[in-house]
Parts: sequence; structure tokens; C-alpha cells
Amino acid sequence: MPLFGEKKKDPKEQVREWKHSLRSEQRKMDRQINSIQREEAKVKLSLKDAAKKNQIDVCKILAKEVVQSRKAVNKLYASKAQINSVMMSMDQQLSMLRMSGALAKSTDVMKTMNHLVRVPEIQATMRDLSKEMTKAGIMEELIEDTFESMEDDDLEEDADSEIEKILFEVTKGQLGGVGDIGTTLPVDDTPEVDDQEDDELRARLAKLTN
Repeated sequence: MPLFGEKKKDPKEQVREWKHSLRSEQRKMDRQINSIQREEAKVKLSLKDAAKKNQIDVCKILAKEVVQSRKAVNKLYASKAQINSVMMSMDQQLSMLRMSGALAKSTDVMKTMNHLVRVPEIQATMRDLSKEMTKAGIMEELIEDTFESMEDDDLEEDADSEIEKILFEVTKGQLGGVGDIGTTLPVDDTPEVDDQEDDELRARLAKLTN
């Protein structure tokens, strides 16, 4: 029952508001993906430059950043797909609303929201939506443990092999792939980069390692 003075929202309008919020989060995620990919392109250029100078440790640090950026992008794409799933469920809710006059509880929505509330980039909005959906009777209340971030769930077991793959890809086989990534590169006749660019690279590496 709504509190005194509080007007109960029309279910149809509420579903539309939820879908609007979900679409808005997807647009934000698209911008985040584009930003990460632009930054990755810059890192790859720095990696190529470090490879020309035989700076193997620098190459590995930059390759690790590329690995992390690609994992972040993959997570965002997966979350966008899950948001699509929730919006499809909202369309089904509208259909049931027309037939029965009420919203129905959905285990699928609860399961998906259970994942989305742990995605750092959209956590706040998903928390608010899950609370509204709980009040509307679509899902049960999520326990607090569900809200823990997913940032630390990456396994480091395959980190070295992923770094090797990036080194092999970006340096076109000069580094990475099969064997030790710590080997030196053949001497390159490419002209040295000026001191200013070298200083910029060192500053960037300082940020990465801090």
C-alpha cells in the first residue's frame, strides 16, 4: 500500500521508465567501450615504439594494459546483452499487464539483475531499478552480498599467455607467441624517437605501475 500522499505509479508507465533507464545505461556503456578502445589504440602505439627500442619490460607492462582493456570491453558487451534480456522481459510484462492487469514475478529478471547489480559501471542504477522492481512484485529482494563488485573476479592463471598473445599480435611476431617473452629483439634500424617522446612514455609507465 502506498504511503499517505504517495501516488502509486501506473504499472505500464513504470515499465516504460525502466526500459528508458536501461537504454540510457546501454548508451553510457557504448561510450565507455569507445573510450577504452581509443585508449587501447594509444597503448598499442606505445608498445610498438618500446619494441623498437628493445624495452622488453616496458612491452610486457603495456601488453598487460591491453589485456585488461579487452577484458573490460568484453564485460561491458556481456552486460549490454543482459540488459537486452531484461528489456525483452519488460516487453513480456507489458503483454501480461494487458491480459491480467498486473505485473508478474519473473525469475529470469531476478537472475539477470542479480548479475547486473555487481557490474561496477552500472551498479548504482541497477540497484535502484532492482528495488523498484521488488516493490512492483516482479522480483524478490536481492541480498546485500549480491551487491559486491565483480572487479576482483578475474583469474590470473592465464595472464602470462594472454600477454604473450598481445605481444605477438602487436609486434607482428617479434615478441610473444611460443617461448620466453623476455628475449631481446633484433636490432632495428628505425630512427630513435626524440627525448620528449621518450619522456612521455616514461611518464605513462609511471602511472601504469603506481
